[in-house]
Amino acid sequence: MANQKGGVGKTTTTVNLAAALARLGYRALLVDLDPQGNATMGSGINKSSLTSSVYPMLVGLKSLQEVRLRSPDGFDVLPANRELAGAEVELVDFEAREHRLREALASVSSDYDIVLVDCPPSLSLLTLNGLCAAHGVIIPMQCEYFALEGLSDLVNSIKRVHAGLNRDLRIIGLLRVMFDPRMTLSQQVSEQLETHFSDKVFKTVIPRNVRLAEAPSHGLPGVSYDPSSRGSLAYVAFAQELLDRLGFALPEGQLETKV
Repeated sequence: MANQKGGVGKTTTTVNLAAALARLGYRALLVDLDPQGNATMGSGINKSSLTSSVYPMLVGLKSLQEVRLRSPDGFDVLPANRELAGAEVELVDFEAREHRLREALASVSSDYDIVLVDCPPSLSLLTLNGLCAAHGVIIPMQCEYFALEGLSDLVNSIKRVHAGLNRDLRIIGLLRVMFDPRMTLSQQVSEQLETHFSDKVFKTVIPRNVRLAEAPSHGLPGVSYDPSSRGSLAYVAFAQELLDRLGFALPEGQLETKV
């Protein structure tokens, strides 16, 4: 999950997608690469009481197996807190510093069906690690003017990483989040996205929903805090659309949930 603009629902999307995938029977790992640690907290893990985090893993002091934790919702988490900010400085002196996360994840590639990486809202060395480890990028974005302005910069950044550091990287799709159909601007921007990016735009739209906004204060993903809310149902539908786009089949016995 990447977007150079902050406050666009990136962490909310990552946490709820991980929880929805776990509910559908998939083995999911969430990697929190943001020093704010919001994805960690939203997964039900207290960042202030961590004994370890993704930081010592990136600088080679601990293995991934020593760092990962299980969330109450059944997916694993590589947690983060403020100490991760120090990795930006320390990683500069490492060889192949852009590939530290990729190398760590290689040791558990058979443990998970899907790994989700929550990148910080900037093209930093941490975000670069996320992009170099990923096979694809999902771009959550609000349907507003400034979000549209910054999209071209983000797409160009992804193209540069693809050309120079990770040939496997591609844009999986754009996800419209915090969507309010009552706003004419939201509808106009949404139409522009569909015109310019065509099938790269996910059909699922995540509505602006107060239950999703309340969930982090309870240390829960929205899909667990209020499974019947419009926002939660939309994220489950998004998980199913993503799986279909990536060519995954639903585990046996699982039924599709429609919004």
